[in-house]
Amino acid sequence: MGLNTTALNKLQVFKGEHFLKTCDFSAEELNTLIDFTGELKEKKKRGIPHPYLKGKNLALLFEKPSTRTRSAFSVAAYDLGAYPEYFGQGDIHLGVKESTADTAKVLGRMYDGIEFRGYHQKDIESLAKNANVPVWNGLTNEWHPTQMIADFFTLKENWGTLEGKTLTYVGDARNNVAHDLLITGAILGVNVHIAAPKSLQPDEAIQKLAKDYAAQSQSEILITDDVNQAIYQTDAIYTDVWLSMGEDQSVLETRINELLPYQVNESMLLNTMNPEAIVLHCLPAFHDLNTEVGQQIYEKYGLSEMEITDDVFQGEHSVIFDQAENRLHSIKAIMSVTLGDIF
Repeated sequence: MGLNTTALNKLQVFKGEHFLKTCDFSAEELNTLIDFTGELKEKKKRGIPHPYLKGKNLALLFEKPSTRTRSAFSVAAYDLGAYPEYFGQGDIHLGVKESTADTAKVLGRMYDGIEFRGYHQKDIESLAKNANVPVWNGLTNEWHPTQMIADFFTLKENWGTLEGKTLTYVGDARNNVAHDLLITGAILGVNVHIAAPKSLQPDEAIQKLAKDYAAQSQSEILITDDVNQAIYQTDAIYTDVWLSMGEDQSVLETRINELLPYQVNESMLLNTMNPEAIVLHCLPAFHDLNTEVGQQIYEKYGLSEMEITDDVFQGEHSVIFDQAENRLHSIKAIMSVTLGDIF
């Protein structure tokens, strides 16, 4: 197994670049990266070494905590032969005692690549402008690009192709995941439907940008509060939590009342009229009572399941844990093409 000359040439465009948002790249570039994700997953499965970052030192900056992103970056670094160093919330204070630009200049002289998971896109843009090494976006309030490569690889892994397929996001659609699915899907030519209450639909500027990309890729964008219209004959249903990290808990009761009709359950799957439809969730998910938060919600509101029911979460249509694993392979691909010696 190895990269042919054509694939190498396509990946060359990423060398030395940052990975801050998917809309910095073309559909062809993103598709090449998605395919390379599959190659690295196969190498991992077959135990084929791929130390493309041998001897590199990586700074992993986490203003926001994480399970999957931290695990994926750490394991990816070790698999690629690099040395990751984790900086948590208590270790970094961008813009507090030292400017983001100054921090970037220091870290860029010590590390070969920098991952950032935090609040503001402007912070990661400043890191990228000043670090002089590749910078990777592990999540900001605006974008979640490493999740997107994993998600669309998961879809292609199950479908065999992205062409002509439809992805429907259901629930609170004002967050970074819903926005990024809309934009990335439109770039890639995937039909993207959003089913959400009018008050929780994507930002108008994001909708316009998605429609502009969809016009180029000949894909379809549908934003509606009508669940059945959005899910009819869809190929995949995607959902996320009803209250995002850092949001005011006082709005939860209102949010529950708004979003209960958008819960992903067996009835919704049947209403797709597509027995092959798959289900995705970027996790964590409130599908049972096996968490402290789940117990608190049950005690206060009587709900044992929220955005997705346990039978669907655990069911035959779910590819949620494949999707979670694919965070590793997509992040490995991103770091390899921007910093690694694969050329």
